[in-house]
Amino acid sequence: MRTAAISRNTKETRIDVEINLDGTGAYDVATGVGFFDHMLEQLARHSLIDIKVRAEGDTHIDFHHTVEDTGIALGQALSQALGSMSGITRYADTHLAMDEALTRCALDVSGRPFLVWQVEFSRDKVGDFDTELFEEFFRAFAMNAGITLHVANIYGSNCHHIAETCFKAVARSLRKAIEIDPRQAGRVPTTKGQLGG
Repeated sequence: MRTAAISRNTKETRIDVEINLDGTGAYDVATGVGFFDHMLEQLARHSLIDIKVRAEGDTHIDFHHTVEDTGIALGQALSQALGSMSGITRYADTHLAMDEALTRCALDVSGRPFLVWQVEFSRDKVGDFDTELFEEFFRAFAMNAGITLHVANIYGSNCHHIAETCFKAVARSLRKAIEIDPRQAGRVPTTKGQLGG
């Protein structure tokens, strides 16, 4: 079973995450940040990764620590669940449309973390959520998952739609990249013999 459970406890947050890479996209998410919950639910549903998140953070200050630390814990859980990454497809990309917005995601489940974020928002907030925190989440997630992640919004005007296309595009790419490729016959998909580093 490609599953993992991570707990992260600091003076700023308490995060508990459980994932199942071979799930159905079931989600049970409660971070205390409504729009963020909605985005994590999209991540689960469209990646077909079962995700459970419980987060308590210093949201009376702002949402930064809760969002970033959730990204860290989710990334660590993904890395743990993938193990040696034997047999995975590894590379994937997606163009995701939602009404007027179009976002591209390309990723490499390589053990080498990197984020390229080419997404701009015309407003500082979606509801009460700071739009700058989307990049913080994906950076924390990519660095701790050990994935190379490129996200670019090609066009769009509605900030809600732009954010949602980012999460859905990442989800669809993850779904393809972590799938077991039967032609790999259990091999690690690299000529080096191992991924990472």
